[in-house]
Amino acid sequence: MENVFDAKDAQNYIDRINNLTPETHGLWGKMTVDQMLAHCNVSYEMVYEPEKHKKPGSIAKFILKTFVKSKVVGDKAYPQNGPTAPQFIVSERKNFEEEKKRLIGFIQKTQQLGASAFDGKESFSFGKLKAQEWNNMFAKHLNHHLAQFGV
Repeated sequence: MENVFDAKDAQNYIDRINNLTPETHGLWGKMTVDQMLAHCNVSYEMVYEPEKHKKPGSIAKFILKTFVKSKVVGDKAYPQNGPTAPQFIVSERKNFEEEKKRLIGFIQKTQQLGASAFDGKESFSFGKLKAQEWNNMFAKHLNHHLAQFGV
């Protein structure tokens, strides 16, 4: 799996994103390319712009940590057409260039902060995560959706 904290791997994600156009169509799923970029931004918003999203309550957080966490932060890739958490659903169209710019900025910021900034950092839904778990979560999500759009 790629390392989102490595400059070369981060640039690879950026290069893949730069291969997208507003006309790029997904190979599966219902999202348009602009919605996919906005959807990918949600993971980073929860880290860098947490005020945009409602935190799960204690019962929901317990359920997420117990039943979902291992699937999200583990090594196994996401299946096609898997379920999406409600806060990640983007139903309206978005500005392609704006969402692309935001996603690239988030990837760059994460890489520049490095693994040490994320080791033991509190996740919105899963509690404290190791840097490797943060990496897996970001990398799997990016790979899944960039592959969905053929880049």
